[in-house]
Amino acid sequence: MYYIAALAVSFVIVYFSVPYVQKLALRTGFVDIPNQRKIHKDPIPLLGGLAIYGGFIVTAAIFTHRAPEFWGITLGGLIIFVLGIIDDFYKTRKQDLSAWPKFLIQILAACILPIFGVSIQGVSIPFMAHGFIFFPIWLRVFTTVVWVVAITNMMNFLDGVDGLAAGIAAISATTLFFIALVKGHVAMASLSIILIGTSLGFLRHNFHPARIFMGDAGATFLGYVLAAIAVGGAFKSATLVSMVIPVFALGVPIMDAFYVIFRRFKENRPIYIADKGHTFHYLMRSGLSQKQTVTFLYLLGICFSLVSIVILLVNNKTP
Repeated sequence: MYYIAALAVSFVIVYFSVPYVQKLALRTGFVDIPNQRKIHKDPIPLLGGLAIYGGFIVTAAIFTHRAPEFWGITLGGLIIFVLGIIDDFYKTRKQDLSAWPKFLIQILAACILPIFGVSIQGVSIPFMAHGFIFFPIWLRVFTTVVWVVAITNMMNFLDGVDGLAAGIAAISATTLFFIALVKGHVAMASLSIILIGTSLGFLRHNFHPARIFMGDAGATFLGYVLAAIAVGGAFKSATLVSMVIPVFALGVPIMDAFYVIFRRFKENRPIYIADKGHTFHYLMRSGLSQKQTVTFLYLLGICFSLVSIVILLVNNKTP
């Protein structure tokens, strides 16, 4: 009942707050302007990240405020959210915020997590006399920051088709919920279930044809929270085998990012310059509609998640 209540509260807050956020965006001109690389043809409200951030933080404050991980995600997430709002504001003026300042601020936000105990502590290696290898502090921070910044941007890469980022976030959060439950991380399980409700509440308004976009503020915040939950619930003290579990749980954004980076390197173009070369663009050029493309990637995400859960269960049964 505790988890069901957390899911319901987060869903309700986001679902009912989106129309008000939508009106605010239209009244203030905070809309996404179509251009040559975007799919939509008309200006769309771009303030959905406000509903996502507000719904998640309010619900998490109710259900997990005693957990130190909550405060780390709240503070770091606030930095990510504010950065995203600034970036989205630039986009409403047909401009782009420089990549390097964004990257450095994301690193700062990721560095907050280890202060509150959300970090990769080390790795357990089978058949060794001293099975668990504790990382020195600098390596804990480094590995955590690399993972969090990477997933934050990978989720943002994925936000290019109506409903894709929110749906994949819900699927990945569901997987992380089961992982945290099996591993006994109650706070991470709670944050996962809250993120599911948040994503589904927003998805109702964002599925094709979208009435509002989450923008960079919403996409990067979802990525940041997913990455932090994966660290706290799966990566924190993983074995070599179980380290692939959160990777599969976030398989779709990781797959898309690797595809995009490989292609841009091959074409000798900067990896941070947006284009129409993501996996969803490729699927749509192959003849799929937006709904078909999103459904296909949902199914792929579910497959990745099932593989993740199977590895988790097999790994837990292995003595």
